Amino acid sequence: MKIRAALPAEKDQICNVLRRSIAELCTADHAGDPARLDPWLFNKTPENVRAWMNDPTARMLIAVDGTTILGVGSANASGEITLNYVSPDARFRGVSKAILGELENYLREQGNSLSKLTSTSTAHGFYKACGYSDSGPAQMHRQINAQPMEKQL
Repeated sequence: MKIRAALPAEKDQICNVLRRSIAELCTADHAGDPARLDPWLFNKTPENVRAWMNDPTARMLIAVDGTTILGVGSANASGEITLNYVSPDARFRGVSKAILGELENYLREQGNSLSKLTSTSTAHGFYKACGYSDSGPAQMHRQINAQPMEKQL
C-alpha cells in the first residue's frame, strides 16, 4: 500500500470509494434509511471530488495498491480532517490509520498543533484509539450523529 496525492483523473474511482464506504460500512449511522443516507451521499460526486482536490487550502490523499484505490482522506490547512474513508474491500488493513497519519503530518507541516475532525458513530472508536478525544457534544449533521473530536499533534 502506498499513500499519495489524489489525481484529477481518479475522481470517479475516489467518488466510488466514498459512496461505497458510507453505504456499506457506516450502517450504524444510517441503518440503510434513505432519509439518513441520501443527505450524506448527495455531495459525493466526481465533480465535487475534483473541486476538493483543486482546493489550494487542502490536501487530498489516497491509499493505493497498484491501481486500486483503497481509501481516501483530506484535510485543510487550518487543521481539520474533512475526509477519511476506506473501501469496503480494504477494511481492517490499516488503510484509514495510514491515511490519518499522513494527514496529521500535513497538518503539522501547515503549522497546526491541533487536529480536529467530526466523527461518525461508526468511526468514533477508531479515532479514540488513534488518540482523539471528544471536544464537544455530538450534534446532528445531515441526519447523522456528528461527534467533534481533536488531538494534539
